[in-house]
Amino acid sequence: MKTGLVIEDNEDNMVLITRFLEKFNYKILQAETGQLGIDTALQKNPDFIILDIQLPDINGTEVLSSLRNAETTKNIPVIAMTSFAMAGDREKLLAAGCNGYIEKPVDPERVLSQIKKVIGDL
Repeated sequence: MKTGLVIEDNEDNMVLITRFLEKFNYKILQAETGQLGIDTALQKNPDFIILDIQLPDINGTEVLSSLRNAETTKNIPVIAMTSFAMAGDREKLLAAGCNGYIEKPVDPERVLSQIKKVIGDL
């Protein structure tokens, strides 16, 4: 069973993503803040991370940078999730080190397809 870490401060999105992915036999860890997400990733070494870009404590791009700079998390696939979908945002996040990109509002099927794409779980 693959383990994912969802770093998301919106409770409704967290519940939606977690319940949906658990139906497909993913174990889901949860973090409501960027710092908790970094700490959880370092401790638990998940197979993939879904990262909200707008977090209450640390910007998602800073979280991504911290994950990419740590030896134990630098190769974990990260899927960015954002509601601020401006022209060029997807490319910027992919260039910054994200492996996938999801726009809000969250479409559970899109989340699943991005996970399968980035971790090769087809």
